Amino acid sequence: MKIFKRIMLILLSIILLIVVAVVIFFRTAPQIGGKAAGERLERMQSAPNFSDGKFQNTVETKMEMSWATIRKSLAHYLFEDKTYKNPQWMIQVRKFSREKFDEIPDDSIAFVWFGHSTILMKINGVTILADPVIVGERASMFSFMGPERFDYTYQLTIDELPEIDAVILSHDHYDHLDYPTIKALKERVNRFYLPLGVGAHFERWGVPAENITELNWWDELDFKGLRLAFAPTRHFSGRGFGDRFKTLWGSWVILGENKRVYFSGDSGYFPGFKEIGEKYGPFDLTFMECGAYNEGWSEIHMFPEETAQAHLDVKGRLLMPIHWGKFDLSLHPWKESVQRLNKKALEENIRLFTPEVGQIVSLSDSSDLDQWWESYD
Repeated sequence: MKIFKRIMLILLSIILLIVVAVVIFFRTAPQIGGKAAGERLERMQSAPNFSDGKFQNTVETKMEMSWATIRKSLAHYLFEDKTYKNPQWMIQVRKFSREKFDEIPDDSIAFVWFGHSTILMKINGVTILADPVIVGERASMFSFMGPERFDYTYQLTIDELPEIDAVILSHDHYDHLDYPTIKALKERVNRFYLPLGVGAHFERWGVPAENITELNWWDELDFKGLRLAFAPTRHFSGRGFGDRFKTLWGSWVILGENKRVYFSGDSGYFPGFKEIGEKYGPFDLTFMECGAYNEGWSEIHMFPEETAQAHLDVKGRLLMPIHWGKFDLSLHPWKESVQRLNKKALEENIRLFTPEVGQIVSLSDSSDLDQWWESYD
């Protein structure tokens, strides 16, 4: 009996130590970010889309997964062979040329996709970096576990980037907001446009408050001859324990003198796309989420066929799929999303842009792009 009590005491002590360690981690780990307070919190609380202590989607959105989905996902990530899902050899990447990017005429739209949702774009001569995940190797709060980026033949460095006029962010999930990348960018960029509440993360990481502008849905501002607007999506936010919905999420509308671009961020399909199209469309180019979908979370991520429909809803002309090609974030094979989207685009007569990672693309170039992913297993 004494031995049993001693064993139980040891087990309880271990559990207590683990709990204390977890609490300390979530309170002190810098990559998790900061919490809104003071005037920032007051502005959030006064927003019409904030109630019951959190931001709300415009339509009812179920976040709870069934036990069957949770069990299947855990089994997949812990035990299953994932070779059928990830590229079986290194993805060939175009080495970025700053000189070539700078040569793009100001009256054209040029962009580079660096995998997943990271886009470097130039419109009306203004250079914008969207959802930068460049330095970090995992879409995770941990450096030793979580989704690891695919093997690329070439990894871009921050020093290779051109002069960046502004960074825009869709939401604070780790596959869109990368702590090491922001730490590296903060000395190079003077303007960060963020959803409400996300500025607390950036200030904790040393970005000056005067360099941060936070927007609510439908907020607009002028920047170097462009009109920027932050629009709703159907998603959520959160970087730590218990902070889901505590910061805002959304998409970006970028309006130039004669060009219009839409950057979707993450979203489930919802009527808001049509509203955005009516208010700001048509768009010359849309960057649309396409990847990491599953029946278990179908209300917060679109299936590829819904991606095509969302593009049509916002009145897009050219469609560039994002949110794929860099991280394993769901149960489907890595290139299934773009294959399904390509099939749907052909059916709907949608022109699809699928450049290689690192490839500089200008909309003034009318040549079609190869389906490069088909050469990979």
